[in-house]
Amino acid sequence: MKTDKKEVNAIVLDVLQKGHTDDPRPAFKREPLVQAIGTSQFKLLELVPKLTEIQIHDKVYIGDGERDKIERVKRRISYDELTQTAKIELPFVIEQLVAEKEPEFVQFFNKSISITPKLHMLHLLPGIGKKLMWEILSEREKKPFESFADISQRIKSIPHPEKMVANRILEELEDPNIKYHVFTSR
Repeated sequence: MKTDKKEVNAIVLDVLQKGHTDDPRPAFKREPLVQAIGTSQFKLLELVPKLTEIQIHDKVYIGDGERDKIERVKRRISYDELTQTAKIELPFVIEQLVAEKEPEFVQFFNKSISITPKLHMLHLLPGIGKKLMWEILSEREKKPFESFADISQRIKSIPHPEKMVANRILEELEDPNIKYHVFTSR
């Protein structure tokens, strides 16, 4: 499970040049906004850009110190506050981030543990029940998994482990009442 540290980089999901359309202030008083997702803990953020050109899918630095494209992090937002464009882009960006951090997610398959006597961390991935969980545990005892391809090759009923991980991240972001956050922080 993730600790609550600051995000350092984010991927742009949508750019609102004139701010939110439901903002009651006149258009000239609204500030431009960027909706983005953090690259390490998948936090959904609203950012205020500097007067530079920012495109959807740009990776922007939001950590401490001098920032090129972002003036400040305005606030953390929920999935429901995302624009329609951001909601459409989100699954693609999550899949891209999961692919970039493959070793980290493969380690999840290698090191996941029981949460309660009846619930294992692997059960939280969509599509994994008791039988599949035991198959994963048995295979990882023989030899730790090395990649997503290794997982899908050794466990035939998981053709796309990266999609299971991406779907779980999306589920954690969409549902504010979800009990266990495996890949995201509250």
